[in-house]
Amino acid sequence: MSTSIQTEVVIVGAGPCGLFQVFELGLLGIKAHLVDSLAHPGGQCTELYPEKPIYDIPALPVCGAQELIDRLLEQIKPFGAQMHFGHEVTGLTKREDGRFDVVTAGGLHFDTGTVVIAGGVGSFQPRRLGVEGLDVFEGKNVFYRVKSAAEFHGKHVVIFGGGDSALDWTLDFADKAASLTLVHRRPEFKAAPASVAKMQELVAAGRIKFVEGIAEGLMAEGDAFKGIRVKGTDGTHHELAADRVLAFFGLAPKLGPIAEWGLALEKKALVVDTEKFQTNVPGIFAVGDINTYPGKKKLILSGFHEAALAAFGIQAHLYPAKRQFLQYTTTSPVMHKRLGIEGE
Repeated sequence: MSTSIQTEVVIVGAGPCGLFQVFELGLLGIKAHLVDSLAHPGGQCTELYPEKPIYDIPALPVCGAQELIDRLLEQIKPFGAQMHFGHEVTGLTKREDGRFDVVTAGGLHFDTGTVVIAGGVGSFQPRRLGVEGLDVFEGKNVFYRVKSAAEFHGKHVVIFGGGDSALDWTLDFADKAASLTLVHRRPEFKAAPASVAKMQELVAAGRIKFVEGIAEGLMAEGDAFKGIRVKGTDGTHHELAADRVLAFFGLAPKLGPIAEWGLALEKKALVVDTEKFQTNVPGIFAVGDINTYPGKKKLILSGFHEAALAAFGIQAHLYPAKRQFLQYTTTSPVMHKRLGIEGE
């Protein structure tokens, strides 16, 4: 085991909420180390939909998911948070002195005063198409996320799914793909009604095709991917020629080691209060999709609010004798110094 890294806060998870937690702590003069099992920051935003537009970030009418992460990384630069990627946290124990030992599978050991769990849905993998032999073409012809939208332009595309991601990309590629077929196992959709209505208009106009059914088999000639076979809910069989297949069946979330840390859980989410977003273990906080409380909404916007209040809760836990003052970044000289904008 390497020498312990002493810190005030360890943040587990480098998605948007974990990154914004760095900012809110930094405004209070609190340093943090950030740990993520992925090889880069961004969480689901980077892993699953980097080019997906987000419309509900305040003051940004539209913002790409990866763009949001890039902006957050720029915003937290003044606070010099140390980031440790490719490290899954495997151990979290509270000591008799009230501090925590945090251990990663890669051999890092933190001695920290508090912990913030911002792990999104936990460790996750996209649910895959259950078609024999398809794994050979994953990453080449079959995808579970869109890293570069341009790679699908001018291609024959088949999209599986009935949620927002499936419908969003169906609408986006409708005029950019050589052909596009949407496949969903039933006529009802989980996506936003407006998106469903637009999709149905495109189908009625003959600009895209919709098949109600499920994936049945692979179409290939040797090493060459040719498309996918679909069995319709009415018993019909469809051979859908395709260059690219996208499947959006959601994530298979796994809490992993988090489930073994003695924290109160409700439907695989960490129960927190709404004053400071602390778990049932004093000193351990949770923000973003990983937590739950009455009225919880899984929005990035909500996670930012949670991070702001958690920062004050963390400050009170670390320094209970210190009086708390709400200072504004607009006018506070202390905030200006921490942000590195003195004299501007």
